[in-house]
Amino acid sequence: GINAEYMGILSRMRKLRPATERFIQYLKGEINGIKSAGTYKKERVITSPQGMEIIAEGKKVLNFCANNYLGFADNKRIIQAAKKGMDTHGFGMASVRFICGTQDLHKKLEKKISEFHGTEDTILYSSCFDANGGVFEALLGVNDALISDELNHASIIDGIRLCKSKRLRYKHMDMADLERLLIESKDAPNKLIVTDGIFSMDGDIAPLPKIVELANKHDAMIFVDESHATGFIGKTGRGTPQMFGVEKEIDIINSTLGKALGGATGGYTTGHKEVVELIRQRGRPYLFSNSVAPPVANAALEVFELLKDPSHVERLRKNTAQFRQGMTKAGFKILGHQECPIVPVWLGDAKLAGAMAEAMMKFNIYVIGFSYPVVPKGLARIRVQLSAAHTSEQISRAIDAFCKVGKDMKVIHQPKTHSHSKLHACLLYTSPSPRDATLSRMPSSA
Repeated sequence: GINAEYMGILSRMRKLRPATERFIQYLKGEINGIKSAGTYKKERVITSPQGMEIIAEGKKVLNFCANNYLGFADNKRIIQAAKKGMDTHGFGMASVRFICGTQDLHKKLEKKISEFHGTEDTILYSSCFDANGGVFEALLGVNDALISDELNHASIIDGIRLCKSKRLRYKHMDMADLERLLIESKDAPNKLIVTDGIFSMDGDIAPLPKIVELANKHDAMIFVDESHATGFIGKTGRGTPQMFGVEKEIDIINSTLGKALGGATGGYTTGHKEVVELIRQRGRPYLFSNSVAPPVANAALEVFELLKDPSHVERLRKNTAQFRQGMTKAGFKILGHQECPIVPVWLGDAKLAGAMAEAMMKFNIYVIGFSYPVVPKGLARIRVQLSAAHTSEQISRAIDAFCKVGKDMKVIHQPKTHSHSKLHACLLYTSPSPRDATLSRMPSSA
């Protein structure tokens, strides 16, 4: 048969109508502009299961950029549960939930998630992006107010755009600005403060105690996206509400099964039963998207059994401390909360971030440079993500590689006085702080 490449050539040979030709030229210009700016994103091909050691671009490398915070993506118990779910309940549902797409597995998983978070009810989606896309429009009206942190995830921002309520943004984790907007919205019948629990591009953790205080003071509700917190933040992995002891103060939690909880697909909204009940009737991503696949649902049930062992959370906490302390001692500019396993290594320049990530691959360390539009222009960084499954030796290798590459690329230089540490002692070249930037912030992703 004719292969796909040949078919592509034949397609290009046919004459395009003028409107299409103009559009193609416009797209080429946009793509070339992205490449010139150093923000073009290439996809590295992985030919192994997701894990700490993977095969990427044909060689074995250490992975330091997955959302695999607990190392569950290739966990044998979870894989076996997925296989069992396929054997007993099939591959897919070929339906949305309300037609013929609800199995006992879905109801069991929703109950398990509610028990985990200490909430009344839960609704599953095919992704947390869908959960964020459906929650606000379904619940709030034109006279209500949504007050959102300016660095909230792209999916939250897109979900808010779909809602007809009054939409306000407060400066990142700026409680004075949040209070100003709460006062401005005092006449709205329903006010919802919207924040990520952990901000995925910066490693910041939302100041939930202060947000709760302001919500109580100004008669508002609280929504928290826990996608980068569920399963590993807090004493037993219940997320940022548990970390701050405010579990009963959060009205709505959205989160994902696609990161720490196995890394497959699926998201959810959990909270008051009336919230969930109304979303089942009005939530467009829920009503018009297929059910979570049976093997994924059954695997997720096994994930919550594994979460009963707190040792995963403790190992991740130790690994986070080792990397953050080692990189800080080496002189790198590290962003985010000291307990957050998302560790942005700030560089500023987009081309530098991309080139440094490529250079790290020569030392068999897989990391990715993040630049516009994932982060604002001028605030490029390499985002490192720790896992409970990383070994201490693997973390040391990553720090060592950062120092070698940083020196070679003239980002850092060795000081005159060497540290007693076995790690390379490095000093970061002085650059403007991202906190001093006045650029408009774009929504984060991934």
